[in-house]
Amino acid sequence: MNSLNKIYKEQIVPELVKEFELKNVNEAPKLVKVVINVGIGQKLKDKEHLAAVKNTLTRITGQQPVETKARKSISNFKIREGMVVGVKVTMRGKRLWDFVEKLVKVTLPRVRDFRGISGNAFDSKGNYTLGFNEHVSFPEIDQDEVEIVHGMEMVFVVDSKDPEMSKQLLVKLGFPFKKEEKK
Repeated sequence: MNSLNKIYKEQIVPELVKEFELKNVNEAPKLVKVVINVGIGQKLKDKEHLAAVKNTLTRITGQQPVETKARKSISNFKIREGMVVGVKVTMRGKRLWDFVEKLVKVTLPRVRDFRGISGNAFDSKGNYTLGFNEHVSFPEIDQDEVEIVHGMEMVFVVDSKDPEMSKQLLVKLGFPFKKEEKK
């Protein structure tokens, strides 16, 4: 069993049950999946850019990404229905826990000028969204080989009752949130 998953089951869940006065351990928030999304943007017709983005996501996640296609045409952006507009990867299970552990312990400390992640990116259901401007912080990416720098967005889907429970789960998993300033 993955060390972070083991810590979650043995330490974090009992702490969350006690902290939020839950009646059952099954009510504790759970990390369900992580979805990593990369939009192609202005390089829609550049096949090399698409191949580079797919290669990057494959190296980072260990999974083959899925192409996302436009559902309808948008003339102002020169997008036609069915065009590839991005790629995404969904991770669950062991890969999810391996990825979260690597993200918290290795990748985030490597981000340039890092001062913590925002605590305001939770939606109403408690899911957290984290964006990267550059993909080069991941240890699988050799900075000498990088020709195309692109950003990515990660959505951490958490099964919980409210965003505060989700935030506490992520804090206990080691996510380095910025300290909130008192006014």
